[in-house]
Amino acid sequence: MYSMQGIVRKSVNNVTTQFEKLGYVANSLANLNTRGYKSVSFEQMLTEDGYLTGAVRTDYKQGSIQITSNPYDVAINGTGFIPVVSPDGQVAYTRDGAFRQGKDGYLETSDGWLVGEGIKIPANCYKFEIKPDGKVLAYDGKNVAPRNLGTIPLVRFPSQENLEQAGMNKLLPTADSGEPQLIRDHDCFCQNNLENSNTNIYSSTSEMLRLNASLLASTRMMKVVDDMYNKAINIRE
Repeated sequence: MYSMQGIVRKSVNNVTTQFEKLGYVANSLANLNTRGYKSVSFEQMLTEDGYLTGAVRTDYKQGSIQITSNPYDVAINGTGFIPVVSPDGQVAYTRDGAFRQGKDGYLETSDGWLVGEGIKIPANCYKFEIKPDGKVLAYDGKNVAPRNLGTIPLVRFPSQENLEQAGMNKLLPTADSGEPQLIRDHDCFCQNNLENSNTNIYSSTSEMLRLNASLLASTRMMKVVDDMYNKAINIRE
């Protein structure tokens, strides 16, 4: 049998947990149009003593591939990540292939991180092509053999579910995720395409409405118990 203090304490814990889950759902909805974004959820569990707890999980299922007709855009069709390097040398991993040509001609992310070890695209080339295996070829003319500029690397992790969110749609390895493994023989890259977020707007909206109703009910319950507690104190006095 629970005391009133115990009921209030449990209610506060459960409301806090539901509010945390609501935050993850809202964040996934906010990133609905973020390229290559993987939705993050907070899976709730009820303990034997009636307290809510949970675990944060990332859904790495494939997002839809959208044609953009931009030669700098690259989608990953399948599992894996592209290594990118910040101006100060930090290495992170992303599935957002909305690249551009930087001021020095190198292929980089929209926020200025270098793609791979550095792939410089000549400013005067006729066109460039990104092959499904990541090779980047430059054509100096219609009837001229292409030049190999380098390769966009693709890596995979033993446990990608344990990667750490680093902001700006980038991920960092952890001890639980394992070290990145370079994939050499693949056909996962799609030039002129981008991967959309895998957030499901319908299920996420439904979950947000359900959590909102649950939070309202829980806070009302806390108010009722608090009123009963106050009345019990007044009777004793």
